Amino acid sequence: MKSMLMILGILVAQLAAAGSEVHERVLGNGMKVLVKPDHRAPIVTSQVWYKVGSSYEHGGVTGVSHVLEHMMFKGSKNLAPGEFSHIIAENGGDENAFTSQDYTAYFQNLAKDRLEVAFELEAERMRNLTLPEEEFLKELEVVKEERRLRTEDDPESLTFEQFNATAYEASPYRAPVIGWASDLEHMQAKDVRDWYRTWYAPNNATLVVVGDVKPETVFALAEKHFGSLKPEQLAHPKPRLEPPQRGEKRIRIKAPAKEPYLVLGYKATALGHDEEEWEPYALEMLASVLDSGSSARFSRELVRGTRVATAAGAGYSAFTRLPGMFLIDGTPAKGRTVGELERAFLEQVERVRSEPVAASELERIRTQLIADKVYEQDSVYYQAMQLGRMESVGLGWRLVDQYVGHLSDVTPEQIQAVARKYLIPDNLTVALLEPQPMDRTQPRSSAAGGHGRAH
Repeated sequence: MKSMLMILGILVAQLAAAGSEVHERVLGNGMKVLVKPDHRAPIVTSQVWYKVGSSYEHGGVTGVSHVLEHMMFKGSKNLAPGEFSHIIAENGGDENAFTSQDYTAYFQNLAKDRLEVAFELEAERMRNLTLPEEEFLKELEVVKEERRLRTEDDPESLTFEQFNATAYEASPYRAPVIGWASDLEHMQAKDVRDWYRTWYAPNNATLVVVGDVKPETVFALAEKHFGSLKPEQLAHPKPRLEPPQRGEKRIRIKAPAKEPYLVLGYKATALGHDEEEWEPYALEMLASVLDSGSSARFSRELVRGTRVATAAGAGYSAFTRLPGMFLIDGTPAKGRTVGELERAFLEQVERVRSEPVAASELERIRTQLIADKVYEQDSVYYQAMQLGRMESVGLGWRLVDQYVGHLSDVTPEQIQAVARKYLIPDNLTVALLEPQPMDRTQPRSSAAGGHGRAH
């Protein structure tokens, strides 16, 4: 135990040393700028985060945030369609974008002396998109095809989409980020124009820069390129909070697939929505007890031990705009049934409810989590991601530096307490994929996490 604590102390010290101070400034138009110097390499990442995603959408326009993300590359007042990406490539950089439930973000990774190129381009498309009808119609077809390949033709993604729609009643998390097929079918360019005008404004954006830069230089460039952009009168969305669940929900999905798939989800809390501040961190540690590599319980006991599963996972995120779920999913091993796998999962859940995690097990997990955070500091891109995400879900960037400390403070008793509070049958939704015969004439495409723009 002493050696584990010593390692933990060294890792925490390394994490503190790897970090540097974040500098913040708010422009006159309300745009927040965050700069974190990292002089280990002559590179920089520039990211613009908009506080809007699929959870802001309403019925009839689901998927509009993601379609708009695609359209951000299709021309503006001073840029032809595709010219944005061409200029970034000419300057030796790479760029892309992604849409989530809570935010939409755009990023460029460049040599440090090319930062102004990114600023000039992002400022241009923040307020000057043209959104031509012909480009919209072409890109809408791209999104429809993306939905077919990544959701409708992927049995696990399809199962998870149906699972969310069943588990949530009022929460906007019930709708897929890519949108429902019927909404995409009837989407019009006007829907995208209205969405752009409403949400893509400097006072709804955070600019994050991490790399080999001087904060005052970045602030001056931000003022030069973004400072003159006009803010928008923002219409903040109503809460749309999920009501308490009143009993287990269960759904079966029939789709062409090679093997069955099982998803269990327990309604949980998120930071800013919990009665006790430590609860979300305890839930994160609980997920790691079950699934944090080959030595975690699911891998050790279900995959290699009883061999009831070929794959088994658990996940939870404390950093969401609205409360989400504690998720468990897996695939039964050959010769084993989904029923056997579900019973094995529930036995593991009951174990964390009835027995505190051993101190030695918790320290091993905690050490691994902190080590992962140390390694993440090697990436300027990931450092910027952390800052942008925290700002965009309303938690504030300062939480990034506090995160490891909160995880370090979690006790076995707190893990058991959140398991007893949230991992209960009345909070549970179960989705089961029942494989149907495969159509060998149809190509398949594996699902990818998140919804970004394909090059």
